[in-house]
Amino acid sequence: MKVAVLGSGLMGKEAARDLVLSPGVDQVTLADIDLRKAELVCNQLNSSKISPAQVDASNEEHLGEFIRNYDVIINALFYSFNEVVARKAIEVGVHSVDLGGHIGHMTDRVLQMDEDANVAGVTLIPDLGVAPGMINILSGYGASKLDETKSIKLYVGGIPVKPEPPLEYNHVFSMEGVMDHYTDPSLIVRNGIKQEVPSLTEVERIHFEKFGPLEAFHTAGGTSTLSYSFPHLDTLEYKTIRYPGHAEKFKLLVDLNLTRNDYYVDMGGLQVNPREVLLKVLDPIVDLKDKDDAVLLRVIVEGEKDGEEVKYEYEMSTFKDRDHNVTAMARATANTISVVAQMLGDGTIKERGVYPPEQIVPGDVYIEQMAKRGVKIHESKHTKGIKMKV
Repeated sequence: MKVAVLGSGLMGKEAARDLVLSPGVDQVTLADIDLRKAELVCNQLNSSKISPAQVDASNEEHLGEFIRNYDVIINALFYSFNEVVARKAIEVGVHSVDLGGHIGHMTDRVLQMDEDANVAGVTLIPDLGVAPGMINILSGYGASKLDETKSIKLYVGGIPVKPEPPLEYNHVFSMEGVMDHYTDPSLIVRNGIKQEVPSLTEVERIHFEKFGPLEAFHTAGGTSTLSYSFPHLDTLEYKTIRYPGHAEKFKLLVDLNLTRNDYYVDMGGLQVNPREVLLKVLDPIVDLKDKDDAVLLRVIVEGEKDGEEVKYEYEMSTFKDRDHNVTAMARATANTISVVAQMLGDGTIKERGVYPPEQIVPGDVYIEQMAKRGVKIHESKHTKGIKMKV
């Protein structure tokens, strides 16, 4: 299997690390517009399987000529490139996966290429991170065990192991992205009706082993494509996990108009966006630096099986890999996209077209492969108040 990874940033690097350690992968190419960055990562990974390449993804002709030589493409570039990479993958007949990007409906644009991908005989799977990504796969797996799925509840959070004031939070991806999730409305399904609720609301207490109490609250983007894949749900909601008090503090910033993209104030004749100032102020405060992080996840899928009410629950707590200095979020995200890319390359996934993760990734194989990488997802089944490990 020959795999190309586009982008030598953190997620691209860690996906490449997993690929070179996987016996079914024969060749890995790490491509970046900056060849020196790709070379540096390849040197760090120190494997005869991997080599660097210079690729400008904004040059469609160059991109197409490069990716046609591989079995699978892992797109770890900024989400604005997802559409062009998907289109070129279909044109040259290569399977492709990406980390998602619901901002600007980017994933929707990729999903609209389904017919073209099917005709070309290739498979594209967008949204392969943690949320969306891992939660979609687990939701689909739980639903596949039921005759009727009624409710899906999702809880995910990347948090520091040792929180520090004032926010008890350190970001593990773009702080600007965090702002978007906190300020945009959250899509949910309640009583069978799709609706939007304000983010940072309906705070509830939640506990995980070694962590607690924690809080969970609505944030935007997390329900992803699930409302389309499961159109008859009574309940669908996604909540972000943080340490207690976090939502209240950020809600104050939202209420003060400090997080809006479209709001400006006059400062001595200059039009200043308070959000840009806030991001600059927060950056040194929320920088993770060399601290340990954790990713906590819980997926609860409820419905009926053989006339009986059944609930499947999936739970994960993943921590930083200190040996390789890899954050917990990078471990969960990069391993997810690498594992699914390899399922395409080795024929585990045979369907052709464009699919969201919940519709096509086999959950049992995924859980098994993630466990081999130290990311352990625990499944339990609840029937009439009785909990059983599966």
